[in-house]
Amino acid sequence: MTTLYAQPYDISATGFYFDSAEDYAQKAAKNFNPYGGIVEEYELQFIDGEGIDACLFKALGVDQCNFPAYLEACDTWDDHQKQKVIIAVGECGYKFTLGIDDPDDLDVDIYQVETLRELAEQFVDEGLFGEIPANIQNYLDYDAIARDLGMDYTETLIAGERLVYRCL
Repeated sequence: MTTLYAQPYDISATGFYFDSAEDYAQKAAKNFNPYGGIVEEYELQFIDGEGIDACLFKALGVDQCNFPAYLEACDTWDDHQKQKVIIAVGECGYKFTLGIDDPDDLDVDIYQVETLRELAEQFVDEGLFGEIPANIQNYLDYDAIARDLGMDYTETLIAGERLVYRCL
């Protein structure tokens, strides 16, 4: 479960923790400053939850307008979809609107390897460079292939997991 905190911009008011849109609505309706005025504007802060959800929160710039869609995404998206959005928005410059756009429509390729060299080895094993006889594979310069792949692919770290990606 993801827990957020609503920090009022009104410095005389007190904020509150919440974990759903309904919880937020109930607490916000009852939140008054010491002068009897209702508190209307909040900065939302990620407090507790999965590491990948914290990265998603940061990448999407969650605020009062889009937090219900964010909380729904935390519950319904799998880790791969979250990684695609984090990379696309945070590192590739894509625009993504929560509740409207689909993470599966993003043109981002993600590989579950830690380095470009591992990606080079995977591509050779999968035959991406054609059929290479086993006796020649020992002489391949995987570091050179990794440097070439570095023109299109990038390494990143998301919630403690190393990934290699390419934005199309």
